[in-house]
Amino acid sequence: MRPGACATCLLAWTLILTGCERVEPVPSSDVGADAIARRAATEIGPVEVAVETSKGEFVIAVHREWAPLGAERFLALVESGYYDDARFHRVVPDFIVQWGLAGDPALTAEWMNAYIPDDPVVASNTRGRIAFAFTDPGTRATQVYISLVDNSRLDSTGFAPFGEVVSGMEVVDALYSGYGEGSGGGLRRGDQSRIVAEGNTYLDREYPLLDRLSRASRR
Repeated sequence: MRPGACATCLLAWTLILTGCERVEPVPSSDVGADAIARRAATEIGPVEVAVETSKGEFVIAVHREWAPLGAERFLALVESGYYDDARFHRVVPDFIVQWGLAGDPALTAEWMNAYIPDDPVVASNTRGRIAFAFTDPGTRATQVYISLVDNSRLDSTGFAPFGEVVSGMEVVDALYSGYGEGSGGGLRRGDQSRIVAEGNTYLDREYPLLDRLSRASRR
């Protein structure tokens, strides 16, 4: 492989996966990496999160030992209600289901630049696994995706799964995908600025068939 090819591939895949414009990292103040890693090492078993949607319910098992920082951030967002009433704004057949921009743009603004450090990739991006989307290293914040197929090619580019769907994968498969990249992918359409600025008001007007995440909660 020619010099620089790996870096080029990484940039291409991160842009494809997140669909966000490039932004400068803002250090997060709510994550103590050492403390989270110690807590993950002492807690036994996964934490289950039930996700209620307009198509039914699916359950994610969060494995802190796979990606402790990502797992802790996801659980914090769930417990705060951040994901409630969000839209599955990017559903690409044979690739991913993505969400994580809040319905209320004020809430998105509070979290979107609250970045967490990267976790090493321990688990593979196989079908049903969930990980954070990001642009550049160190820019994980709120957007997550579930792999609809075996996306293990993403492992080498830094996308670290922190959990997996343990029931209801048929619900994930059924989420509306007719808009493809158009409703929030960003790369082909330009960016996600309208979703960030207007939230559900924009998505419900322009993309009314998108499925809804009614509520996410720990079991």
